[in-house]
Amino acid sequence: MNTDTLRPVRAEDRLIVAADVPDEKGLEKLLATLVGRVHWIKIGAELFTALGPAAVWYCKQAGLKVFLDLKFHDIPRTVGAAVKSALAWEVDMLTVHASGGPEMIAAAREAALGAARPPLVIAVTVLTSLDDRQLHRIGFGSDTAATVERLAGLALEAGADGLVCSAREISRLRAAVGKKPLLVVPGIRPAGEDKGDQARVATPGEAAAAGADFLVVGRPICAAPDPAAALDSILRQIPTS
Repeated sequence: MNTDTLRPVRAEDRLIVAADVPDEKGLEKLLATLVGRVHWIKIGAELFTALGPAAVWYCKQAGLKVFLDLKFHDIPRTVGAAVKSALAWEVDMLTVHASGGPEMIAAAREAALGAARPPLVIAVTVLTSLDDRQLHRIGFGSDTAATVERLAGLALEAGADGLVCSAREISRLRAAVGKKPLLVVPGIRPAGEDKGDQARVATPGEAAAAGADFLVVGRPICAAPDPAAALDSILRQIPTS
């Protein structure tokens, strides 16, 4: 896929708001905040477990693009079948774990190409909640940056359209894989914001300046006393590329 034509430029196109809400009521409130301000919403495990495909339907009905972040990680046949099922919901982007291996990623990509408008297949390298110490405990021999780079190369060779990484790895990845792959960067926190359970974070401006294409922000918006004001503040911190 020609990712150059899909690379966002405006702040409202670069920001993906993670629907960090537990139920339908929370989603409806969030959608009222987002519509007309941004174009992307991320549906993760919490909301999808609560509402199932209806979560996607609500967001598509509101006119938003859907990033289905279920991080598929299983044998190639199962992941291919899962992606094929997701095509019925007309999602625009979805995630698989790069550590699932090249055959699994290739199966996801092949299934995605069965859609008239294939969703972007984005490979998660290392979760932004992990650091070197935790990776070593899991059994990875290299540090976080080296692990991200190795998994990134594997995923792109297998056909992934882009990668999920933290802002800390953007420069190294761009040097290694070039400008073509889309980089989706979570762990975004406004200056002075509590990083919560994230280990590798950056401000919106830092991540954008480093070369992130999409910035994922959830709790700083969803849990804010005034979500609309928090959203507008974050949009102002994202430079136009």
